[in-house]
Amino acid sequence: MTAAGWIGLAAAVFVAASLPYWLPGLVVSLRVRIFALINGDEGIAVPGELVGVEDFKRLYADSAADGRSRGAALSDLFWYWLAPGPEVHQEHLEPGPRYDEVARTTRNTLTSLRRDEWVELVARCADRELDRLAAGRPGRPREMRLRDAMMPLWAAVYYEVVFGRPCPDEARGLIVDNADDVVSALKCTRLRHMRRRDRLTGYLRAALAAGAVPHALPAALDETEQVYYLQGTYFNTAVVQMSEAMAHLLLALAARPDLQRSLREAPEDTGLLDRVIDETLRVYPLFGVAHRITSADIALGEAAIPAGSVLLFNYPAFQHSGAPDAAAFDPDRWLRGHPGDVHHIPFGVGANRPCPARAVAPLTMRVVARQVLRRYALATAAGHTRSLPNRGPCLLLPLGPGLEAPRPPGFRLALQRLRDRWEDVWRSLVQLVLGTYMVWDARRLRLCTSYFATQEGDR
Repeated sequence: MTAAGWIGLAAAVFVAASLPYWLPGLVVSLRVRIFALINGDEGIAVPGELVGVEDFKRLYADSAADGRSRGAALSDLFWYWLAPGPEVHQEHLEPGPRYDEVARTTRNTLTSLRRDEWVELVARCADRELDRLAAGRPGRPREMRLRDAMMPLWAAVYYEVVFGRPCPDEARGLIVDNADDVVSALKCTRLRHMRRRDRLTGYLRAALAAGAVPHALPAALDETEQVYYLQGTYFNTAVVQMSEAMAHLLLALAARPDLQRSLREAPEDTGLLDRVIDETLRVYPLFGVAHRITSADIALGEAAIPAGSVLLFNYPAFQHSGAPDAAAFDPDRWLRGHPGDVHHIPFGVGANRPCPARAVAPLTMRVVARQVLRRYALATAAGHTRSLPNRGPCLLLPLGPGLEAPRPPGFRLALQRLRDRWEDVWRSLVQLVLGTYMVWDARRLRLCTSYFATQEGDR
């Protein structure tokens, strides 16, 4: 081979070997540009050029930042991802009596369980799912995608919250299939499959017709809408968000053996675990961007944001600001200074559609984390990003009789890192193609726009 040939071969090898490091970021940037081209100008970034970090919470809490779906092109895409029933999804209902009743119903259902009842329910469901997990490879290390491992657990929890009885395997499978389809479409790693979602809709419709739901449901909704309310609130949002939150928490712990050891040695130290949970939700917020539509002008210094503006509240940008090391994972930051000085709104703000599970989520995350750490040491070499498109690859290493943690197998972790990097290359290309198609398809169907046009036509 000539010298030029050797140089060409070396260059090709170098480019191929470096693909996992530069191609995914380039593809993501391209995907953002394509989305903007299809969807057009979405609105005002917060924080951004017009609104600074210091005004983020004040603007979010403003009573005029109350619109949710109507008037935003972005709503067509979210309605597409959350179908069926986005028109009665609590997070996407417009403000008014209908939203108020739905939000009140959700709060009443979640608070129908006392704190100790929540702890017992989640611990029982976690034990059952961890027993099932261990049965496959008793006493041996196991590699799992943490989001996948958590979904059956939260499916069982929220089935029992809704129906007041243990979750049968049939329902558990339908809920997991539904939730996985929703979150995979949201991450653009798979197209949505409405048949998977419709199977759960049919199950819930039959359960409601049989009077199997012991809680009062929103009277402002008809029977079909009540089914969609149950599916969207509990078996889309609750299952997906709690599975993602636990995957982030366990993946953060997997990368920090010393932190795991501290938590295992002091299992009753709720302060440390709570700081870890807070820091996880701060560094890896479950929401990327939440949009609101203004119903009136909002004064902002010498300027004003006009009515009808779409505000794009960027959670990561806000929560990673305020300190030089704000993007770093450091649970001890909560011991320094006042917690109120940390930019941290994992459940939104109380004045504007706060998450109804804000009192329940940290409590139940604490229970599951303890149950997992009593059985396993966690290890990972995979990438950890807010979006978590890799679903959280992690090695689960069974603890010894004295709860001693085994040494993580270095070869398996090195292989995991290599595989995760190359999966990221392929996944970024899949997200580009599927995401582009879904953005185009959502704009074509215009689910949100058509819904409000029909509502106006019926008046």
